[in-house]
Amino acid sequence: MQKHLMSQVITVRRSPLSPLRGILRAGPLSLPCALGRSGTTIFKREGDGATPAASMPLLSAFRRPGRMTRLAPRLPVLWTRPTDGWCDAPRHAAYNRHVRLPFPASAETLQRRDRLYDFGVVLDFNLTRRQRGGGSAIFLHVARAGLGPTQGCVALLPADMERLAPVLSRRSRLRVLR
Repeated sequence: MQKHLMSQVITVRRSPLSPLRGILRAGPLSLPCALGRSGTTIFKREGDGATPAASMPLLSAFRRPGRMTRLAPRLPVLWTRPTDGWCDAPRHAAYNRHVRLPFPASAETLQRRDRLYDFGVVLDFNLTRRQRGGGSAIFLHVARAGLGPTQGCVALLPADMERLAPVLSRRSRLRVLR
């Protein structure tokens, strides 16, 4: 099988130095990453701050116009606008879905001031088979300076995201190990 047709498994292992950090591996790349403020879990719940230990297909990407312009993922890309959001209200019918802001239920904006969502990848966690309260907005996105913990996502420093972007495709899976 040709290399470009093969599935790419991107693995994330917890760092031996901190449960809030990980090591992301994709082929020859080995990159430090941030994990959730509660570490990792196999029992993900909305608002718990944990990164799900799961194997998650990459569905699509979103990016903010004019930011991180050198990225070239092989994923469908949504160019965000100020009205783009993601519903995190477990009781709403649009839970864990892309929505338009303003929205009548709780939703976060995809154009954040802190630039964490200048580029992000939508991971198939609790999306295809949605369970209310099972966790929402699990993304691979840009990290805070110093790799501060996330709310449950996996995050990379901007330069490392640029290095990883060319291998991101619909044939990829992000596998977070317990």
